[in-house]
Amino acid sequence: MPRPLFVKDLIMKYVVANASKYGKASEKAVMGKVMAENPELRSRAKEVLEIVRECINEFESMDEKGRERLIQKYGNLGEREKRKEQETALPPLEKAEKGKVVMRFAPNPNGPPTLGSARGIIVNGEYARMYDGKFIVRFDDTDPRTKRPMLEAYDWYLEDIEWLGYKPDEVIYASKRIPLYYDYARKLIEMDKAYTCFCSQKEFKEYRDKGVECPHRNIEPEESLEVWEGMLDGEYEEGEVVLRIKTDMKHKDPAIRDWVAFRIIKESHPLTGDSFVVYPTLDFESAIEDHLCGITHIIRGKDLIDSERRQRYIYQYFGWEYPVTKHWGRVKIFEFGKLSTSSLRRDIDSGKYEGWDDPRLPTIRAFRRRGFESEAIKRFFISLGVGENDVSISLKNLYAENRKIVDPKANRYFFVWDPVRVEIDGLPEEIDVELPLNPTKGTKRRLKGEKVVYVTKDDFERLRGQVVRLKDFCNVLLDSKAEFRGFELGDVKKGRNIIHWLPESEVMPCVVIGEKRWEGLVERNVAQDEGRVVQFERFAFCRIERVGDEVLSIYAHP
Repeated sequence: MPRPLFVKDLIMKYVVANASKYGKASEKAVMGKVMAENPELRSRAKEVLEIVRECINEFESMDEKGRERLIQKYGNLGEREKRKEQETALPPLEKAEKGKVVMRFAPNPNGPPTLGSARGIIVNGEYARMYDGKFIVRFDDTDPRTKRPMLEAYDWYLEDIEWLGYKPDEVIYASKRIPLYYDYARKLIEMDKAYTCFCSQKEFKEYRDKGVECPHRNIEPEESLEVWEGMLDGEYEEGEVVLRIKTDMKHKDPAIRDWVAFRIIKESHPLTGDSFVVYPTLDFESAIEDHLCGITHIIRGKDLIDSERRQRYIYQYFGWEYPVTKHWGRVKIFEFGKLSTSSLRRDIDSGKYEGWDDPRLPTIRAFRRRGFESEAIKRFFISLGVGENDVSISLKNLYAENRKIVDPKANRYFFVWDPVRVEIDGLPEEIDVELPLNPTKGTKRRLKGEKVVYVTKDDFERLRGQVVRLKDFCNVLLDSKAEFRGFELGDVKKGRNIIHWLPESEVMPCVVIGEKRWEGLVERNVAQDEGRVVQFERFAFCRIERVGDEVLSIYAHP
């Protein structure tokens, strides 16, 4: 294959870009970029791959000055690449006026915020910011049993919301405002728009499914008020009586027909104790609060369309204007499936997970512990938009956003997992080895090139009996008693034969916690980065959580 300069130049451009971004160029990633830009080369893919490998080896064998020269040469990949990196803005809100938009994020604090919660925080907070409006956080915490609130979760939500970059203009606790909802319930009863119902769930379901009014629907408002007051005074037991909103018992959707607004729950509430025994359903509480708070726009899931249809009856009875509503599709993240907060809580209680910040969990606390940047999570969800179509996406997309931010800042270190001790026979002298600490900043770190080193078991078993390059140190014929083969790079140019290592005199025990647990050794230099994200070369980005007799690090992402 003729090798005109433009082909090698094109390939080297992407080799440099990929290596600068991820520490080591990927053949697959470079090939993808090259073929996308020059489809006519697809018929000669094998030959192109040879050149890709040559360019990768050439770049890896260069000294620091040579690499910097190429980075400067190919630093700008053109306007098309720049546009791909730009943040996707949220679409305009319907009927939104500058300074008059009021958005709300209304979680149930039965656990800490998850990635799903982050989407609601970011989109609502961002719209309030875009329109110089108001951002309200309202805790919908009026279910003390089925979705029982956690006291700690209230603060966790406020902390994580602030960490994501949004400060609420007002924080509301629905459980502390229950008397307000009682007032509106009385008004609806007096207006003959609500009634107390003694039907069992099974009985009412039969009436509802047939579209027939239950026997209690047309009792006088005064009688319903008397029962209502008895409910508040604790005269009735759970399940004995509820308050229903009158709708249309012939409505095409049975879920809309005379829905429950209040029910009796005789259980202590984490915030209000035993102050109340009658609690509003989420549909009633949310309808009243959205009006009282002056919410102008509601963004909610498609699965809550019925909630809007139920709530509109209350707005109609009181003559209120319903907020502009946008329904968005679900976001499914492959790696987490359908984990619910309730199921996570059970797994934590059973000991399956260590706590709400366990790195395996989809909580914001876990992602913070892993060293994720709030800006990465923000870009990730804004890029998904607010469309009605369901979205299935991998965490790899979030990893890519975070990598863009942390890669230029992260210092590089060697971490040897499953270490194998290797003695180098014939090493003429110990030397100081200079390695990149942060390629972006041009800073360096030092390791002692000495007779006894550690390499990973993976590398040892894969390359045993071959000549390998201990990165930036020396070449050896690898074995438990390795033979020294020189300091110069020489013929060891294949990336797979260049491995990382650690000198015996400069190691610390290290544990990495993530989807699994890795144990090994890390260079002592890492102590200066306690609390920060680093890159363990040829392994992953990790956050150094604690440095003591042992280094504890948390796996972030590849």
